[in-house]
Amino acid sequence: MKAQAAAIQYTIRGIPREVDRVLRQKAARRKQSLNQVILEELTTAAIGGRRRADFSDVVGRWIPDSAFDEILASQRRIDRDKWK
Repeated sequence: MKAQAAAIQYTIRGIPREVDRVLRQKAARRKQSLNQVILEELTTAAIGGRRRADFSDVVGRWIPDSAFDEILASQRRIDRDKWK
């Protein structure tokens, strides 16, 4: 099993009051910790956001299939005798 790299810690001084206020408001609004909000904001500013799963190769690729539609329709039929 590959060990995960230790996270780096920063101590930042001299945060302007307005920046602190905005960050704390975002944390409250998102219901996240101040630390999490600061990490997200810093990551977005530095590299344009976190990498997210990319499903663009499968999105919008539905191909109509009448045989499949018939199977679904048969599964949706209610057998009245079983529900008496």
